[in-house]
Amino acid sequence: METRAFGRTGLKTSILGFGCGAVGGLMVRGTPADQERTVAEALDAGINYFDTAPLYGDGQSETNLGRILKTLKPANVIVGTKVRLRAEDLADVRGAVTAALDASLERLGMASVDILHLHNVVTTTGGGETISAGQVLDVVVPAFAALRQAGKIRCTGITAVGDTPALHQVIDAGGFGSAQVVYNMLNPSAAGAPAYGLPGQDYAGLLDRTLAAGTGVVGIRILAGGALSGSAERHPIASAPPAPIGSADSYALDVANARRLLPLVAEGYAGSLAEAAARFAIGHPAVGTILVGMATPDQFRQSLAAVRKGPLPDAALQRLAELQATPA
Repeated sequence: METRAFGRTGLKTSILGFGCGAVGGLMVRGTPADQERTVAEALDAGINYFDTAPLYGDGQSETNLGRILKTLKPANVIVGTKVRLRAEDLADVRGAVTAALDASLERLGMASVDILHLHNVVTTTGGGETISAGQVLDVVVPAFAALRQAGKIRCTGITAVGDTPALHQVIDAGGFGSAQVVYNMLNPSAAGAPAYGLPGQDYAGLLDRTLAAGTGVVGIRILAGGALSGSAERHPIASAPPAPIGSADSYALDVANARRLLPLVAEGYAGSLAEAAARFAIGHPAVGTILVGMATPDQFRQSLAAVRKGPLPDAALQRLAELQATPA
């Protein structure tokens, strides 16, 4: 498995990470046998980054990952989890993030984790359970730094979802070693110009800013919550269709827009749309690892086979750009 330097953190991550989220559902609603079998296969394949969060199954993802890692006892794995602050937590951010991390560590059965990501939406003004860029830099960064100094985390991170100017401000400040960035074939704007034939938020070259700041990147939503399978059908243990992030107004529209890209498969550029999506996401030099939601061991194996083929070649990228620019 290819590994890449993860920004300036000193970490080296496998280009394919292991997503333990609720959208695919394996690490939340899968059987213990399937969970352990798939993690073991991932470790054997050289995957070293495992991404979880308290919100995934109300702690079940962390509990299940911790149980399996305790059984398998792998060396040199990188574990990332998250904290989402409520509005009332803003009165004592340091206390809130410390309590949340301690609860995560208990579920994981670990004394520390490698990366802690802020899981809130970041906006220009804040309000509700969104957090303003100013609050992130003035309050969250020092609170995370204290956890790092205490040895409970190795690297601080942020889920880069929210208002584009706010995300740019936070990344440019260089306060986080990791950023989870939305980047997929329905919305490639984090790499530069948006796909003008498709709807979606313009992230305005956010990946260039992570490179300049030395921030490691976890590519998220590379399948747009499953829409980039090209099928509306979902596995029984997968979540309901998730709300889009940065793309169309509904999951149904994401699926429809994904189907516009099916000529990539019909013309032989990839074996499936999901394969093309994974290979597209690993093609950007800023991306250190990508996460793919999975419901079954076989879905994991498909993602593994896809990344082993390497990034999409130039001819495929040119054809993709033509399809993206074609009006619906």
